[in-house]
Amino acid sequence: MKTTQVPNRVLNSLVHFLAPYEQAVDELKLKLKGIKYGFLKRGGYSPIEFVVGRVKKVDSLLKKAQEKGLDFTSTNWQEEIAREITDIAGLRVVCRYVDDVLEVKQLLQEREDIVIHDIKDYIASPKESGYRSIHMIASYTVYHGSEKITLLCEIQIRTLGMNFWATNEHELRYKYAGNIPQNVLDQLYEASLITHQLDVLMNNLRQEILAPQAVDLTLEEKLEEIFSLYVKQDYESAAALYREHVSGFEQAFQENPKFKMIYDLLGKRLR
Repeated sequence: MKTTQVPNRVLNSLVHFLAPYEQAVDELKLKLKGIKYGFLKRGGYSPIEFVVGRVKKVDSLLKKAQEKGLDFTSTNWQEEIAREITDIAGLRVVCRYVDDVLEVKQLLQEREDIVIHDIKDYIASPKESGYRSIHMIASYTVYHGSEKITLLCEIQIRTLGMNFWATNEHELRYKYAGNIPQNVLDQLYEASLITHQLDVLMNNLRQEILAPQAVDLTLEEKLEEIFSLYVKQDYESAAALYREHVSGFEQAFQENPKFKMIYDLLGKRLR
């Protein structure tokens, strides 16, 4: 049953009601940033670029509760809101690449302090507007004073490009009070496609950069020839072959025991 009148006792209780959610957002932001700094401290690359969070404002919360038909006159209105509105606490994790988004999703699923209940993959299946992101509904426990409270929160994971598009789309919806002209919607959708194409392109480029350089199998024969010349003390010919066929590919040898042995024996001498 919808209610158009919110009792004063409800309004007076909302500050207390929202306090654990504010604590949860603060704690989760700290933990998510901890993931980022953990990667960086180890000298690695972090899949997390930055993290933001918020708790729904009172007017927004009341509007959504009334849209869902929640009855503020009931004695258990707090339990109903906590159960039915899953994004009172919201976290947004922004990443550089699509692969990073998927990695962060996996990292969160593996944590013991965050329980994931539902995942919506709007990257694989975009919304009609062109919106792309991953939304996770999770439960998290806070110790609020003497109370142990488990509450629901929403975690969104996006690329920088997705976040740029979504932020602008949100501002336009607010400007037009939710009634965006069709020509603007069409342009937003086109922009979403361009943004996604850029995300895919940059992700592919990164994969190419990170992929180990292919090694020409004939190099093994060249290395054996170089080794033979070295044993014969024909250092000039060995060095010439090394510079022509091996120099610049040293990193690729590290996974091949035979190549690594020859490189360790000869590489530094012949470069």
